[in-house]
Formats: sequence, structure tokens, C-alpha cells
Amino acid sequence: TDERLTAVQGDVLDSAVIAEHARGRDVVVSAVGTARAAEPDYSLYLAAAASLVEAMRRLGDGAPRLIVVGGVGSLVDGSGRPLLERVPEDRLPEHLGQKSALDFYGTVADVRWTYVSPPARIAPGERTGAYRTGGDELVVAGDGESSISMEDYAVAILDEIEEPQHVGRRFTVGY
Repeated sequence: TDERLTAVQGDVLDSAVIAEHARGRDVVVSAVGTARAAEPDYSLYLAAAASLVEAMRRLGDGAPRLIVVGGVGSLVDGSGRPLLERVPEDRLPEHLGQKSALDFYGTVADVRWTYVSPPARIAPGERTGAYRTGGDELVVAGDGESSISMEDYAVAILDEIEEPQHVGRRFTVGY
């Protein structure tokens, strides 16, 4: 909790409600997911992206920045090969849904957005404050692992909020 933070819950597909919640804010962080749904509909990612962009457009020049917590599947490996080619078949629809949202954001020039992709593995751990960033290529450590703690992932997002480096594009983080 912090006096500068307001957490709200609502329907991400209702752009009018989103606009009202976002009005007067500096940044909106969207972490849309389908993990808890009994029968997930992965078209939610694209529908949410369209709704969020519409909400920011409603607010005009005073709209907050939009930070989107996205997926890893749309990244490429060190050889340029898409990670989507190696996603287990049962997880592919989710990754494709997230990629469709990222592709949509890539067409948006009138809203200040940033899409943050995690590394291959993200889990609770230690907050070190040390991480590396990348663009479309998976960040991999010297030992071949692509990982980050949830705590450092959150720090990376907060750092992007405080010092914008990736407006209008995607970035990724890892150790």
C-alpha cells in the first residue's frame, strides 16, 4: 500500500469504466489474465487491449500511460526463432492471444503504451533490484537460464513507470 497507489477492480472490457478509473492518474498498469477461468477465452487479451486503448483515447491528451503486463511467447530466442514455435500445444492458445494483443498495440500511435514481457521463468524469490532489459529477444543469463523473481519483475515495471524507456514498444527483463 502507498498513498500514491490506487488499486481498482472492474470490467476491463468496459472502456467507459476504465476511463473513469484512469482519469487523473499518471499510469495505468493492466495485468489481464485468464489463469483462474474454468474455460479460458484467450480472445480476452485482444479485447482488453482494444478496450484499454479506447479508454485512453477517451481521456485525450491527459490520458495516463498504459503499462501492459504481457506474455513471453511472442519473444524470440538468440537465433531469432520465435518462442511460439516451442510452446507446449496446450499453452499455445494463451500465447497466441497475448501476441495478438501485442500486435494490436504495435498499431497504436496515439496512446502512450508499454508492453512488458517476462522471461521464461518468473517465480517468487528475492528482490535484488538487479536485472537486465531487452527488446524482442528473450533475456538469458550466462548459465542459459531465462528467469527473474516476481519481486524484481515488479521493480522493473516500477522503474519503467518512474523513468520511461520503452514508450510505444515492448521490452522484456531477466537476470
